[in-house]
Amino acid sequence: MVDINRRKIVTSVALGGLAGMSGAAFAQARPAEFKFKLGTDLPVSHSVNVRLKEAIAAIAVETQGRVAIQLFPNNQLGSDTDMLSQIRSGALELATFPGTVMSTLIPVTAIAGVGFAFPSYDKVWTAMDGALGNHIRRGIEKMHLVPFDTIFDNGYRHITSSIKPIQTPNDLKGFKIRVPLVPLWVSMFKTLGAAPVSLPLSEAYQALQTKVADGQENPLTLIDSAKFYEIQKYCSLSNHSWDGFWFVASERIWKGVPDDIKKVMTKHINAAARLQRDDTARANVDIQQALEAKGLVFNKVNSEPFRKILRTSGFYSQVRERFGPEAWGLLTQYAGDIA
Repeated sequence: MVDINRRKIVTSVALGGLAGMSGAAFAQARPAEFKFKLGTDLPVSHSVNVRLKEAIAAIAVETQGRVAIQLFPNNQLGSDTDMLSQIRSGALELATFPGTVMSTLIPVTAIAGVGFAFPSYDKVWTAMDGALGNHIRRGIEKMHLVPFDTIFDNGYRHITSSIKPIQTPNDLKGFKIRVPLVPLWVSMFKTLGAAPVSLPLSEAYQALQTKVADGQENPLTLIDSAKFYEIQKYCSLSNHSWDGFWFVASERIWKGVPDDIKKVMTKHINAAARLQRDDTARANVDIQQALEAKGLVFNKVNSEPFRKILRTSGFYSQVRERFGPEAWGLLTQYAGDIA
């Protein structure tokens, strides 16, 4: 909640600022009128957190210290489920969540993560910056959350393994794979014959290390920043799903924020999201090369046999029924008729 007491606040990041004074200096020079906590489930070094730190500093500068945002990465404020509960109650002011993770509360946010749906990034951004993204935003708003306009890139997801490369659907038979607490992906991997283990990201490394799971699935950026390469041998470029991070504010808190502060915050957060998208696009090739140098063995995957199983098993038909005709129609408008 907005805190208007007069304790001195120092922003978590210093950035050169207005009239030669940094954002931190502004915050030191005057008490912050608005103090917000920002929670993410990502490692400190992830590009989302890097860009958010820059945005936090820029907001401090432009508001001349009126706004102080403290970033809590890597589930420091609790699991995604905990943070969703906190932000709805107003105990947490700001957070980022993958759409698929939010789907435990808001089912429609998972629709962009339907297995093997988007063939390329141009389709992703046309959809998410357009009608499909707007449809999802309306669903988020119904749960008393305020979604910002520009979604961060979580990236296309790939499968890593400690025991074998995943090349065909047969390689997934009985394969213990860590997945997020996302019903859509649990169902998808079960349909493909795997044995999904649902755990928060903060518990994934230990699960792989202790062989609770033989593998996991994530974008290359997170495979790198979470250091999964230390305990995994193979990375299969499956591109089996895409997901993005929604930046949301608590409606209870946001409605009490003055319009001029809202304008500054949305400007810098949306700009951070656009920069982070570019970061991910540039990083994908470099990260693969870096991961190969660290010993991870890559293989390409033909997605059609996997898609065929999802189609013939009735998985896509069930998903279409779950999301409803409007949402499914918007997805296929960009992704094509996958069912």
